Amino acid sequence: MSSPPIATAMPSTRSTPPTENVERLQALLRKTLRVSVTDGRVFLGTFAGTDKQLNILLINTDEYRLGPDAGSDGLDGRYVGQVMIPWRLVVRVETNAEGEHTRSSSYRDSDEDSMYA
Repeated sequence: MSSPPIATAMPSTRSTPPTENVERLQALLRKTLRVSVTDGRVFLGTFAGTDKQLNILLINTDEYRLGPDAGSDGLDGRYVGQVMIPWRLVVRVETNAEGEHTRSSSYRDSDEDSMYA
């Protein structure tokens, strides 16, 4: 007996071009992000994507604690690897600015000399 044929579906092609926001998000893939969350932690890792709820997925990530939980010098981080950060906890997302074309007036840092956009 022969087995039934296996149907394989081709991925659907996008009929409309991606929006400007989707293109900006795609441009951040494989870039280093610094994500601050509500409890004072900061995650520094490589942006791997988001899900439908805009939770942020970072890989090769280090976690740093700020404030009273920071320890003696506040600079000790720990490697956490892959982490999913819920969007509801995100206070700030920053990346290295490679030039003025990566900056957006709506996301501009209050410090004009900052290296993060």
